[in-house]
Amino acid sequence: MSSSGPDPVERDSRGILDPWLLRQRVQLTRYPAGAALEGLIDRFWAVRWDLPPGVAHQQQLLTHPGANVSVGHANGEPGQRQPGPVEARLYGVARGLSARVLVGRGWTVAAMTRPGGLGAFITGSAAEFTDRIVPVGQALGTDEEALLRQVTAEPDEAARVALLAAALEQAVDPERRLPAAEVAGVARLAEEDRAVRRLGDLCERAGIGARTLQRMFLQYAGVSPTWVLRRYRLLEAAESVREGKPVSWAEIAADLGYADQAHLTRDFRAAIGQTPAAYADSQSPR
Repeated sequence: MSSSGPDPVERDSRGILDPWLLRQRVQLTRYPAGAALEGLIDRFWAVRWDLPPGVAHQQQLLTHPGANVSVGHANGEPGQRQPGPVEARLYGVARGLSARVLVGRGWTVAAMTRPGGLGAFITGSAAEFTDRIVPVGQALGTDEEALLRQVTAEPDEAARVALLAAALEQAVDPERRLPAAEVAGVARLAEEDRAVRRLGDLCERAGIGARTLQRMFLQYAGVSPTWVLRRYRLLEAAESVREGKPVSWAEIAADLGYADQAHLTRDFRAAIGQTPAAYADSQSPR
């Protein structure tokens, strides 16, 4: 796989709550999707940790609106000396906050799909996996035991990522690839085009009617296009205070397409459990 890839966490920590603490305890590396999975996979990522006995790192995440296919150590529990066994899991789109507890010494490699990309790897609706965690073999029909055996036996992180990529390449349904990539392309508009503020804007940019777009997103992404659009704006709002610098929340609300600061505050509190100001205070430089 190419050595170049997505931005490191120092430049893009969207979705990682308290990225400063993560960088102190965990090594996070991001890898490119590769040509064979372009348009379906946003990136591969890998984490490694080696924590002292008695130390548990709990990482909260406001996840991107994609799914994750993961091979690595299971969640630990405070008080454990070592993480759980290595397992292969599909994490569907998580609409609420999610958390990972790391203990001892462990690793994980994973692929984050683009919104819609999941639909190319499964036979039914992506909505069946929303807010769920299921075994990879059950979800994708892959040989889960072989995947676990191969990835666990490989000590090199980049080689582990390559093995996961190869398994995903084999799992792509050719008949579902094109519509999945189309949904992912529309989601990319929602992510990158600040002028897209409502469902109508997205439909106009994509040239697709609202009902059709809703149906496509539920089938291939597992969530509605409006939810994807709102999640990207919340990720940007949280990222704006990554370095703990003062910001104008009224300006950020306007820039992200909210009617006013109150609407941003309501969505932010519902997603993260804190007001934007309280979250910003927790990110002050350390």
